[in-house]
Amino acid sequence: MMVKFLVSGLLSAAVGVVGAAEPAASHSQLIGKAGAQASTKGPAEYFTGSVEVGPLLAAGGSSKFSAAQVTFSEGARSAWHTHPVGQYLVVTAGSGWTQEWGGKPTAIRAGDVVWCPPGVKHWHGATRTTGMSHVAMTGTLDGKNVNWMEKVSDAQYPR
Repeated sequence: MMVKFLVSGLLSAAVGVVGAAEPAASHSQLIGKAGAQASTKGPAEYFTGSVEVGPLLAAGGSSKFSAAQVTFSEGARSAWHTHPVGQYLVVTAGSGWTQEWGGKPTAIRAGDVVWCPPGVKHWHGATRTTGMSHVAMTGTLDGKNVNWMEKVSDAQYPR
């Protein structure tokens, strides 16, 4: 069921990027070419360490989700944040951490899928010794997909 939801969301999001007809009405595949959109550095305001964000799908049209490939170098992490509609993370390489506010850090690794519910304060990133990449599929509400908060302190970051 979750895979069907993810695929459906990705197809809808792809339509927003390429501006084509809805997949159900389309008679051709929709293909976004690798490297067509340049990666950017994760802003220091929202990330600690070196982070690359590669856009994959933009929210727009009937799409309510965006997607990006996010790569964290060793020791890199996001700031605390929430999502108004939630976010899926599909870890594609390496290992890292995710943590909900008030909870304990949870190890994540390649192949894991994480659901971050709407409004739940959390962070995610690499371990101190291993980089981590994930595809982030994020819901959008009224043009907004994230509410950034304070940075994860060195004391909060797992050893």
